[in-house]
Amino acid sequence: MPAPPPHQPEKPRTPTDYRRMRRANERRQVGMVVGGLLIIGGGVIYLIYGKWALATGLLCLIPGAGLMVFLWGLLSLLERWVEE
Repeated sequence: MPAPPPHQPEKPRTPTDYRRMRRANERRQVGMVVGGLLIIGGGVIYLIYGKWALATGLLCLIPGAGLMVFLWGLLSLLERWVEE
């Protein structure tokens, strides 16, 4: 029976960057909200009212989604500015 290998110390783990993980999670969530607004909202408009209403509805949905992304970006920028 061979002898067991000598115990080797574990390598130190790198610290977890929770801020980076939170920012990545926020980006995914904003993308899902904007995508859901445009795809699901546009789909419902299309199913109920048709393609011309969808074109008109997108004239409101796209600026609304852009406003949400702008506000999220502004708050993220302010958060990074305050942290420094």
